[in-house]
Amino acid sequence: MERNVDVAIIGAGTAGLSAMSQVRQAKKDFVLINGGELGTTCARVGCMPSKALIQVAHDLHRREIFEREGIEGGADLTVNLPDALEHVRDLRDILVDRVLANSTDQMGETFIDGYARFVDPGVLQVGQEIIHAKSIVIASGTRPFVPDEWVDFGEHIITSDTIFEMEDLPQSIAIVGLGIIGLEIGQALSHLGVTVTGVDQLETIAGLNDPSASQSAIELMTRTFPVWLGHQAKLTSEGSQIRVSAGEHSVVVDKVLAAMGRRSNVDWLSIENAGVDLNEAGLPVFDPNTMQCGESRVFIAGDIAALNPVLHEAADEGRIAGYNAARQNSTAFKRKTPFAITFTSPNICTIGASFDSLDPGTIEIGEMRLGPVGRALIMGVNRGIIRIYVDKSTGILKGATLVAARGENLAHLLAWCIDEQMTVLQLLRKPFYHPTMEEALQGALRDVLSKLDLKKTDVPPELEVLT
Repeated sequence: MERNVDVAIIGAGTAGLSAMSQVRQAKKDFVLINGGELGTTCARVGCMPSKALIQVAHDLHRREIFEREGIEGGADLTVNLPDALEHVRDLRDILVDRVLANSTDQMGETFIDGYARFVDPGVLQVGQEIIHAKSIVIASGTRPFVPDEWVDFGEHIITSDTIFEMEDLPQSIAIVGLGIIGLEIGQALSHLGVTVTGVDQLETIAGLNDPSASQSAIELMTRTFPVWLGHQAKLTSEGSQIRVSAGEHSVVVDKVLAAMGRRSNVDWLSIENAGVDLNEAGLPVFDPNTMQCGESRVFIAGDIAALNPVLHEAADEGRIAGYNAARQNSTAFKRKTPFAITFTSPNICTIGASFDSLDPGTIEIGEMRLGPVGRALIMGVNRGIIRIYVDKSTGILKGATLVAARGENLAHLLAWCIDEQMTVLQLLRKPFYHPTMEEALQGALRDVLSKLDLKKTDVPPELEVLT
């Protein structure tokens, strides 16, 4: 069987569905092809089930502060782990069902269940079906990376794709890879009573490259579980368990969570037949503003593009790819200010330009530690740091790193301000309510203002004292 369409979309995740919405608006003929589970990575195994688990863990862990607040009985609180995991799956299933109901459930013949591969440029094969497409959007996503040598350990190795299917939690676990996924799940499991050990071959966690923020994050995470940095993990069988060694450290655990990143799903695409240039990783070379691969009619979107693998970026990339795939000429779109949030306690956030991408000679750094922040003290979370990076000559905010409670909210505010190219003075002229966590940002802004050599004309006389 052969079919001719205007656009073929490979992958029914967030990026693929966003691309489809643009193709539909353009009233083009299309097919959506997906091999494997439906429901998007976010809803099935990513953002949502992980945050449900984190919420349960946070609610239980809050009891640690009850005695200080005069609340009695906190020590008697326990968690029924099978029930907690069932609750996580119930929420996950609700969210997945919503995605399916609003996408693939009612698509009929425009949806094809199967794995697509390129036969020639513009030609795909899915099972016995051949599809000729004027444009193709690749949005086939990623999957957790597990080293080949770990496969023999079987069910002792779990990933973010499998952990939420467990009916109970192990007594002990090693988290190998302390990026966003490893830290979020590791801290949640520790708060739920699992003995956790964290390992990463890097000297930092959460991808932080600001040394002060990195030190703060490491100190706070080690309050929850041991963190071994700077060594690659080596696994050996020890009876019914696994010994995990890293440098001089060693521990025997029931399970190992592989959290060393994700691998792009290009294996089955026969991408070499797509007529596009590939980079060293075997992925298509593309323009991030059009998502177009060279001069071809192939577009790429979502996690497989390996730009910034978060949901709102995948949605944007899908919309850009779908918009351009449905038209003869591609339009370049401005990308949003990048930022990332690790939903640990405290949150770890990076916003805008990263610390290591900036020229130290052209920026000034504002810093506020959370110890004296009233709101943080009241909540019992007055540990952490806020670091903001400001252009010396203009006072424009360029980036920030946060290790702070409610950092997820501050990160949004900062991303919006960076997007608007706001200056330190403009930000300090905004109201800061007392007592709030936003006052910590105000402190960092005042700190950097004291270091900037701004011209007197930059500060209107009536605002000199106020700022």
